[in-house]
Amino acid sequence: MDMTISQLDPAFKTDVLRCFAERSHAIPARWLYDRRGSELFEQITELPEYYPTRTETGLLENYSAKVAEISGAGRAVVEFGSGSSTKTPLLLREMQPAAYVPIDISGEFLAASAAQLQSSFPELPIYPLEADFMRRLKLPSEVSDMPKLGFFPGSTIGNMIARTSVDLLRFMRETLGVGSQLLIGFDRIKDQDVLVDAYDDSAGITAEFSLNLLHRINREMDGNIPVDQFCHVAIWNDLYARIEIYLEVMSDVGFSIDGDQYTMAKGQRLHIENSHKYGLRDARLMLRAGGWSPLREWSDEQDYFSLVLAEAHPFKNAP
Repeated sequence: MDMTISQLDPAFKTDVLRCFAERSHAIPARWLYDRRGSELFEQITELPEYYPTRTETGLLENYSAKVAEISGAGRAVVEFGSGSSTKTPLLLREMQPAAYVPIDISGEFLAASAAQLQSSFPELPIYPLEADFMRRLKLPSEVSDMPKLGFFPGSTIGNMIARTSVDLLRFMRETLGVGSQLLIGFDRIKDQDVLVDAYDDSAGITAEFSLNLLHRINREMDGNIPVDQFCHVAIWNDLYARIEIYLEVMSDVGFSIDGDQYTMAKGQRLHIENSHKYGLRDARLMLRAGGWSPLREWSDEQDYFSLVLAEAHPFKNAP
C-alpha cells in the first residue's frame, strides 16, 4: 500500500480540487511544504540571492539578548511554522526558556528537526506539535500555565493577504493568551531586481520547490499532471507590494486528478504563492489590527528586514 496516499490531508484535497474544478487556478502556499518541499526550502535559504534568511539571522545574532532582557526568562517559546528550526537556537540560547513548542504542518520534518534541536539543548523540554497554525491551537498541557513568547520568523506573514494575516495574528493571540509576547519577522519593500532574484534564483532551486507542488498532487491524489510542461514564474506586483509566484503551462495540456479530467491552455497560470513586503509603518499597523502592541523593532543597516517584538495587552475601549 502507498502510505502517502492513505495519509492524504483532506484540506489539501479540498483546496486542490477547488483550484481546478472552479478554475480559480490558485492553491494556498502552505501546501508547498510537504517533506520534499520543506527540504527544498531549506536549500533556498542558503542561496546567495535569498537575502531574508541571512539578514534575519544577523538580526537574531545581534538582538536576541535584548529580546531576552525585555521578555524575561522562564517563558515557553512557541514557534509557528518551525521548519528546520535553524534560527531558533540563536533565540533559545539567550532566552533561558522553560520549554520549546515547535509547530509545523509537516510531521515527519517536524520530528526530525525537533530531535536535532533536542541534541543541542538536552535539558530543554521540547513538545513538537504537528498542526496547521492558521487557526487557533490547543498547546500541549505542559506549557499551559507558562508565560509564552511566540516566534514567527522568515516573514512568513507575507505569504498571506492582509485579511488572512490579521486573522492569523488574532489566532496567535488566542493561542498564546493575554500577556504573551510575539517576535515576528517582516520583509521590507526594496529594489525590485533584488526581490525578483530572491524568488527566481539562477540555480533553479526555487523553481524546483514550486514544481514540487505538482509532483505532490500527482503522488497523493493519483494525478498525472505533466510537470515538465509547467515553468516557475516570479513577478513583482507594485500595486499590492508583493512578489507573486506562478506555475505557467507552456503548451495545452490535459490531465486527471483524483479520477476527474481537467485541461489548461498554453499561457494559463496557477497562482501558488504571494510574498508581501512592508513599509516602515505597515508591519506595526498590521500587528495592532491583530491585537498585538509593538514594543521594539530592529532592522539591518540596509533596512532589508525587520524584527518586531510585540505584546498581547488586554483589550480596552477607545480611545
